[in-house]
Amino acid sequence: MKPERRNSRKGSVLVVDDEEIMREVLETLLSNEGYRVDLAKTGEEGLEAYGRRAYDVVLLDVSMPGIGGLRALEEFLKMDPDAVILMITAYATFDTAIAAWERGAFGCIRKPFQNEQITAQIAAGIKRRRKEEERRTLRRAMSKAVDRGEIVGRSDVMQEVFRLVEQVAPARSTVLITGESGTGKELIAKAIHMNSPRRDRPFIPVNTGSMPADLLESTLFGHVKGAFTSAVSSKKGLFEVADKGTLFLDEIGTMSMETQAKILRVLQDRKFMHLGGIHEVQVDVRIVAATNVDLRQAVKDGKFREDLFYRLNVITIDLPPLRNRKEDIPLLVEHFVKRFCEENDKPRLAVSSSVLHALMDYNFPGNVRELENVMERAVVLASGTAITPDLLPDSIVGRNSTLSMIGSRPDASLFDIMEDAERRIISEMLEKCAWNQTEAAKRFRIPLSTLNQKIKRLGIELDKRNGNNGREASA
Repeated sequence: MKPERRNSRKGSVLVVDDEEIMREVLETLLSNEGYRVDLAKTGEEGLEAYGRRAYDVVLLDVSMPGIGGLRALEEFLKMDPDAVILMITAYATFDTAIAAWERGAFGCIRKPFQNEQITAQIAAGIKRRRKEEERRTLRRAMSKAVDRGEIVGRSDVMQEVFRLVEQVAPARSTVLITGESGTGKELIAKAIHMNSPRRDRPFIPVNTGSMPADLLESTLFGHVKGAFTSAVSSKKGLFEVADKGTLFLDEIGTMSMETQAKILRVLQDRKFMHLGGIHEVQVDVRIVAATNVDLRQAVKDGKFREDLFYRLNVITIDLPPLRNRKEDIPLLVEHFVKRFCEENDKPRLAVSSSVLHALMDYNFPGNVRELENVMERAVVLASGTAITPDLLPDSIVGRNSTLSMIGSRPDASLFDIMEDAERRIISEMLEKCAWNQTEAAKRFRIPLSTLNQKIKRLGIELDKRNGNNGREASA
């Protein structure tokens, strides 16, 4: 367990040095700089003090009685792997510095030193310490988000997404989220906001692709009374509503060129004007944008402003389609079943292995959103204690006809199931071949006469719109 943090507004420093005058000099210097300073005259005393409270920086003398500085360095880092240790030595040979760095020291300072050198190193060390603490906080927050099901995924590609969210969340930089429809772009945008310093301010999502250009501009920038016929009163836009927070612009690749120009100005100057207004409005809004189109290609096609693209493309997070992270499907299924059972006041339903196999075999063109809809439908329609293949759409179990037949005809014999499967396979092939039986026989690698016999035996109805095919069957 890490020691309790030694709190101070600017930072806390533990000085470990066996020379009394050096301890006094450093205490005076650092106290005057606004740091909280504690002193220890041996490595053992320093470790005992750090065991009670962690410090932002430890100034550690190399040459001391007892365990010595380099050994104490190793013990500090065992106690707290993120400890920031600055070694001080009158014997700052190359070998001493290398030995200290190899053991994990943040830096090595030679006596006699300049005051500015000490204060600069301590400021750098505290900055590193604070960044590490921030990363740990974000990792914990992201981990909780995954546990709560806000973001679900254990695959390597999703872990990389989580890492990027963790890195970009504290900044104010614009983020562009790319990925196919249904991959969860808004969920990632919300995670960025909730793990940022803006978390207590508004998160405002707007689907820019679902509004006409005029309505979108009024929605984003607001308008003054009389700006247009139906503007009977002034209205704030979403940029104002999201001030100090985050504005999520979904499907940004569909915006008109005129609206793009106005968005660009807000990104550059943090200013805009209401529709019909004459005064500039200053805002502090972080933009997170998302698109399922290739913006680079849109720029080449003249459909998207190049300057706006580069403003948006500061940090890009690419969400993988579900077909590229199928190992997450069981986890997602468990999450959705739990949620929809709770929402529908149903006892927790089991999921049969045949259902999981069918879901894993399917490519989900609609991605996570499609899987979510599939599982909601299955939970609502389930009348037993488990989700079975017959509760899945034909588009999923159709690729595995046996599963479908078993689910829909639980009392059927093996012969009946096999006959139903053969009927479906032949019908699907005939449809794929535009009901050309000769072509279907070639693809099946069987004689045409054999295919005709099967069509008659299985009672497959041919497409009457293709008259030649009907005559062919009796040839």
